[in-house]
Amino acid sequence: METNNSSSKRRIKIYIADNTDFKNKAIAYFETKDNFEIVGSSDDGQKAFIDICALKPDAVLMECVLPSIDGFVVMDKLNERMGSNRPKIIIVSSLSHDGFVAKAMSQGASYFLCKPVELTIVEQRINDVFDLVEKKEEKAKPKNRILEEKISNIFITVGIPAHIKGYQFLREAIKMAIDEPEIINSITKKLYPAIAERFDTSSSKVERAIRHAIEVAWNRGKIENINSIFGLKVYTSNDKPTNGEFIALVADKMIIEGV
Repeated sequence: METNNSSSKRRIKIYIADNTDFKNKAIAYFETKDNFEIVGSSDDGQKAFIDICALKPDAVLMECVLPSIDGFVVMDKLNERMGSNRPKIIIVSSLSHDGFVAKAMSQGASYFLCKPVELTIVEQRINDVFDLVEKKEEKAKPKNRILEEKISNIFITVGIPAHIKGYQFLREAIKMAIDEPEIINSITKKLYPAIAERFDTSSSKVERAIRHAIEVAWNRGKIENINSIFGLKVYTSNDKPTNGEFIALVADKMIIEGV
């Protein structure tokens, strides 16, 4: 990501709590970025909690598995000590069980990224949280940021990984379907071409990438998670939605929730 003219931007202060080689790699990576500042790190949960309270970083990259106290306990203690002033937590963990993801999100984690993960993806997620990603369209409104977080949380729950191209295309398609519900009836003529233009690609690549993202979720066997999100048994293992059905289903859920 370009960081030119970053002196006019806010520098995001990052703390890293991790006891694997990810910590040193992340430190080296973000130290080359002008709009980020590493304010501290630790491979111990208890020390991380103390440091975070003292240093008050903007964001924390944290592994769930830590000595002394684990990442879940760290989040509990931060919630109790700092409340709404708690930094944004992005879990980057070797744990990938649905239960761990759900627990982390329920405790207020902004994202849950499974190792191994590219540091460019981690950077993107931090930017997503702080709404610093430069887009071709107008600057995102607070409501739009909340919407993106809700969509991302659904993707995490159903098993769509953030590093695949279809993740971005699918999120954009859902946002468009919320803003213009009738576009779902012109998915090949309007929706795919619009996304393709925004991402400088072709409509056919958009269609294939979205289909792949949905197939990944199905192949991971997270159908019950999908059904639980929508509050009814929508699908079975032998019943996979089309791109349009999935986009419409998530978009309708967001509209009903008034996001």
